[in-house]
Parts: sequence; structure tokens; C-alpha cells
Amino acid sequence: MTNSRNPIEGIIFDKDGTLLDFEATWGLWAQGFLTQIAEDDNALAIKLGQAIGFDHPSARFLPASLAIAGSQGEVAAALAAHLPGVSKDAMIERMNTSSEDIPLAEVVPLRPLIKGLSDRGLRLGVATNDAEAPARAHLQAAGVLEYFPFVAGFDTGFGYKPDPGQLLGFIAKFDLDPARVLMVGDSTHDLHAGRAAGMIAVAVLSGPSGAEELAPHADVVIGDISELPQWLNRREAAE
Repeated sequence: MTNSRNPIEGIIFDKDGTLLDFEATWGLWAQGFLTQIAEDDNALAIKLGQAIGFDHPSARFLPASLAIAGSQGEVAAALAAHLPGVSKDAMIERMNTSSEDIPLAEVVPLRPLIKGLSDRGLRLGVATNDAEAPARAHLQAAGVLEYFPFVAGFDTGFGYKPDPGQLLGFIAKFDLDPARVLMVGDSTHDLHAGRAAGMIAVAVLSGPSGAEELAPHADVVIGDISELPQWLNRREAAE
């Protein structure tokens, strides 16, 4: 549980579902991308969607979707398995190229919030199971990349969540005490990684998972990241 005697030094965020609205950002993109790689074969596009837990006709991800629970590499492998002659690496490249300029739906206006957290002297980072290059492109498009000196994707070299490698890399980069760092995410993968790294696990309800699923694995549950400044203020006042 949280320790009010220790001031927070840093926050590392998940990206999709935490900073970005997962469904609004990725639903239509996934529908269009699957149609494209299926070469307009609707039956194949539906089959590809089923392979990753995505309902192609409605452009919605299922709760247990591989796109939510897995890494981009796992999604790419599942899609490539249904496309003869297409490798996982080639699929990752196509996904990265297609998604870098995707229209983003922010959970809340990101720049004022993230700038405010940075102005408090907090070290900030992002740990995503997306690839690093599109993650950086998305943060740049949202106008907040400058506030995140640490961005780790599944391909950065630290592994990917629920393993804590990305989070341990963040701690090491800035020589932080993990007990004074928040891991903020919308999935059990995020929370498991946070706890494995010795961080304070903060669940947000802005993604596909509800409080009943997240609360048992979290130290703190909030509605979305806009509540972080008030939570930090309360914690500092209690010190």
C-alpha cells in the first residue's frame, strides 16, 4: 500500500487506455487495417479480427482481445499466421507505418496535465506494449513527448508488461526509489508490472477493464489520469 512518508518522485504511464482512449483511437483504425491486409476480402478480414479478439463488423475490441492483453508482436504474429508469405516482422512494420499518423483521442487534454506533473519536478515515462517508434509518434502528435524522457515499447529491449523490465529501466535511468514511483495503467498487466517493480500501482478506469477486475491488483483506483494532481496533493498534505 502507499506510504505517505515518502514523496512521489516519478510516474510511469501506460499509453493506450490510460493516456489515449483505446476504443476511440484504435477501433476504426483496426477495422480499416484488417480490410487493407485482407485485400478487401471481407470474410478474411473478419477471420483476422477473430484471431486477435476484434469484431470487424462493429469495429470493437472484445474484452479479452490480444490487442488489449498482449504485445504488438503477439498481435502481429496472430495476424501473420493467417496470411501466407507474411512474416511477423513484416506485419509489425506494416502496423507501425499504418498507425504512426492515426487520429488520436486523448482520455483528457494531455498537454496541460502532463506539463503540470512535470512542473512538479516529477520524472515521467511511458511503458507500452506497442512498439516504441509509433508510441513516440503518438506522444509527439499529442504535444507531450518532450515531457517523457523515457519511452519504452515492447521492442525497446526491456521486455514488455506484465514483466517489470520496462519499469525497472525507468527506475534505473533516473536512480529512483520504486516505492516513490507510480505505475499508472488501465489493465492488470500494468498493475502486475508495477507491483513486481516495487512501485505504487494506480489503476485508471478509462480503459476496457472495470474496477472489479482492477481493484484487487491496485494500491489506488481512480477514474482517469485527470485525478492524479488532486491525489498527489492529498498525499503531500498527509505527510
